[in-house]
Amino acid sequence: MKLLASRVQNVGPSVFAEINALARAHGAINLSQGAPDFDGPPEVIGAAVAALQSGLTTQYAPSTGTEALRQGIAEHARRFYGHQVDPDQGVLVLGGASLAVYFAITGLIDPGDEVVLFEPFFDTYVPNIEMAGGVARFVPLRPPDWAFDPAELAAAFTPRTRAILLNTPHNPTGKVFSREELAEIARLCQQWDVLAICDEVYEHLLYDGATHVRLATLPGMAERTITISSAGKTFSATGFKIGWAMGTAALLDGMKRLHEFSMYAVAHPLQQAVAEALRLPQSYFDGLNAFYQPRRDMLAEMLRAAGLKPALPDRLGAFYLMADFSDIFEGDDFEFARHLIRDVGVACIPATPFFSAGSRALGQRLARFTFCKKMETLQAAQARLAPR
Repeated sequence: MKLLASRVQNVGPSVFAEINALARAHGAINLSQGAPDFDGPPEVIGAAVAALQSGLTTQYAPSTGTEALRQGIAEHARRFYGHQVDPDQGVLVLGGASLAVYFAITGLIDPGDEVVLFEPFFDTYVPNIEMAGGVARFVPLRPPDWAFDPAELAAAFTPRTRAILLNTPHNPTGKVFSREELAEIARLCQQWDVLAICDEVYEHLLYDGATHVRLATLPGMAERTITISSAGKTFSATGFKIGWAMGTAALLDGMKRLHEFSMYAVAHPLQQAVAEALRLPQSYFDGLNAFYQPRRDMLAEMLRAAGLKPALPDRLGAFYLMADFSDIFEGDDFEFARHLIRDVGVACIPATPFFSAGSRALGQRLARFTFCKKMETLQAAQARLAPR
């Protein structure tokens, strides 16, 4: 008896499942997954509690999202980027940004369509493309600064290209794409009549004066860009699983159809809480840098002290550092990650799952660490990583 559809036969398991299980088994300090070990803002948690107690949110929310959250998303886009979004037709609320990326790809990509993406890439992207019957075309970001060759990017576009999938600030490298890089991407999208799917979940996590530019705001891109974000990273609420997509009504149509005939709607009280979160004062968003940059600096220093070489982009965002372990370990990235968990008691993510088969060599001596942790957690990891 056949038990798997062909579209999922080559999917998974995720590297995060193996590493998290191994970390639990060995009591390792987990610097692998981008999940904070602290609560989000008390105002947001309080808003969720109030919504639950109101008696008004125990039933289905509208399929496209509550009016309060759709309005909040549109206001946030205008407030931070001057991005004009129609809250009624141009916003769709979904169960997290990963689902939004999946629905965007599934709603736009036909079998044989090509999707350009930079590697390393977040590990759900390629399975999403392949399940839709699409073909991924890779453009490498090369360590240590994670720059790309504009000629390689231009060569990735063909008459079969349907979309480019862009993540900025970037997971796993932390790279923040510059306005000049985005302008080149926009030029190619328009030259080849290509759509853009932009995953911007780390939009407010920026360091050393880096700024986030929204591709949809560049000339000629509003009509061809789906912008995706979520509450998880900005508000340390990954468990809420509230994400959203923004674009024209025509661009979101396929996503809305998929959503209405699958999940239909997402958690009503949590949508109300995120609506409040998006309206937090400027001081909250400014404070993210003050909160995370010392943690970034601490992680970079502890990795250097342990003999690793952080591979830092010119403009850094998100809350990850990729590091080269060649000087202290002879095996590959999976062997290093398992060694670090079992013998040192610190968990990281091996880098090769973020690369295509043809580029695995770029990641075989790299591992990703996160700094979205309490200072006490990082200090404990520092003690374990310290040379003996």
